[in-house]
Amino acid sequence: MTTAHHLLLIDGMRTKDFPPERVASGTGVSGPGYHTAVLFGEDGHDGRDGADRLEHRAQCLAEHDALLTLLTLRWGEPQHISLWSAQERTMRGEVMAEPWAEAVASCDHLQLWNTEGRWIAVVLYLEEGGPGCELGVLVTAIDPP
Repeated sequence: MTTAHHLLLIDGMRTKDFPPERVASGTGVSGPGYHTAVLFGEDGHDGRDGADRLEHRAQCLAEHDALLTLLTLRWGEPQHISLWSAQERTMRGEVMAEPWAEAVASCDHLQLWNTEGRWIAVVLYLEEGGPGCELGVLVTAIDPP
């Protein structure tokens, strides 16, 4: 999927109604107050050799940077949000609302915009100590943790 396709998908997610219950979509999951999608994926463990896995990670990072550049041109500088304090709160037993629970459990930070009453977050999931990389987006009316 190209960056242009990523933008079309995000625009569709921004205007699409939220379903009343959690359902899988072709690219992610939607639920009450949110849509999520994987834009560039795989964890790098699908039988590829080391060089291919590193190339996959480099491409994922390039897709992330290109998307951030275009969204910044569109909506201005994003908020760079560290999820450290939310991770600490979940470790103490606090329950996070979706779609934030998955983001808090899976990454350390994200880039966030608020436009037309919806939060748009670009999330980069990096395999700890390995080459796995996944680029995701979430669109939600639910305030971040």
